[in-house]
Amino acid sequence: MSDILLSLDSGNLALLTLLDLSAAFNSVSHATLIQRLQKYYVNGDVALRLITSYLSGRTQYVRTSVTTSKPSAVLFGVSQGSVLGPILFVLYTVDVLQLVKDYGLLPHAYADDMQILGVSHPSKTDELQHRVSDCLDAVSLWMAANRLQLNHEKTEALWCSSARRRHQIPTTPVRVGCTDVQSVTAARNIAIYLNGDVSTQHVQLHDYNCSGVLCHATSDTKHSPFSATSSHADHASVACN
Repeated sequence: MSDILLSLDSGNLALLTLLDLSAAFNSVSHATLIQRLQKYYVNGDVALRLITSYLSGRTQYVRTSVTTSKPSAVLFGVSQGSVLGPILFVLYTVDVLQLVKDYGLLPHAYADDMQILGVSHPSKTDELQHRVSDCLDAVSLWMAANRLQLNHEKTEALWCSSARRRHQIPTTPVRVGCTDVQSVTAARNIAIYLNGDVSTQHVQLHDYNCSGVLCHATSDTKHSPFSATSSHADHASVACN
């Protein structure tokens, strides 16, 4: 959020692309994950053995009322509902974050929720759209090589601008693979709905029968659900599940 605010305060437009991954947690290769942990992240044999033990030795089978299939080894997937699962997924996909940066764009990731932010002067939005499309092509190839799938049709693009620059937002769609994605006026980002018109930094809440508490961002960003400048954070709120 703070990156968008800073870009708008500078008179720029921001293009936020929210990626949709199909069955992301179920597609993680245990062998590839362990190799990456060993090469980049885990120091010491004990930690690596613990993670390897956590991933390996699992089996799955199908049981009906009359029969049970033979157990087969589980070689892919991390538990989405666990504490460790989302962390392992981020470590599995961390290379794609650097790939996005190589295109001069800013990646954001929380578990399998991934966004790509691009900023440009209003006169250079066409160049930004082409750069984002080229980046998404590279991301899609990387994911295919790593057993992940980018869902082009469910990927969303959101142009953000101040109120006085809304007329400068491009009307042409953003190419995502072979799909032309028309920009939306609001998009869901984890637990919030973010509007493209962020001149007042109001994040609209939508009632989806959330049973959790309602958290209000304050000017103290230490306790805020997202980073924002104090002049804007008072207007933001998040539905906490």
